[in-house]
Amino acid sequence: MKNIKIKDKEFELFIEAEKIENSIDRVADRINVDLKDKNPLFIVVLNGAFMFAADLLKKIVIPCEITFVRLASYQGTESMESVQEILGLTESVENRTVVIVEDIIDTGNTLTTLIEELKKQHPREIKIATLFLKPGALKYNLHPDYVAMELPSDFIVGYGLDYDGYGRNLTDIYKLKN
Repeated sequence: MKNIKIKDKEFELFIEAEKIENSIDRVADRINVDLKDKNPLFIVVLNGAFMFAADLLKKIVIPCEITFVRLASYQGTESMESVQEILGLTESVENRTVVIVEDIIDTGNTLTTLIEELKKQHPREIKIATLFLKPGALKYNLHPDYVAMELPSDFIVGYGLDYDGYGRNLTDIYKLKN
């Protein structure tokens, strides 16, 4: 589909599924090399990162553990200033290599809050893997270790990303039409 409508907004095709898959393969290959023998704990940020995490982690061949946290920082198409933790971390991260798996980093608000909370538990190191990075929207000093794609600041849906809860199931990425 070239164009779709979600609720009251029109979106146009932006990134096809095959390009997303190729980018994830590249990230997985790097993680497999970089974190070999480190037994990382992957912390997947729900809800948005579930599709990225599923495809990424199927390609991770090194020993690892996977867990999930659920944070909320969006309302409609706008990023909220406050991050609300909904479901917290139950595994110990002390002296562990932690890889945060995020769907998208735009302002960096959500990720900065999560990193601050994780640091209180004394991990050995914290790495960041994200499907999308919007460098032009960053408000925090973040440097993700693994970035599948850099994007402009357009609002996007699909592949786990939503507009008011809709569109996560789309295999391609769509951007808001002007």
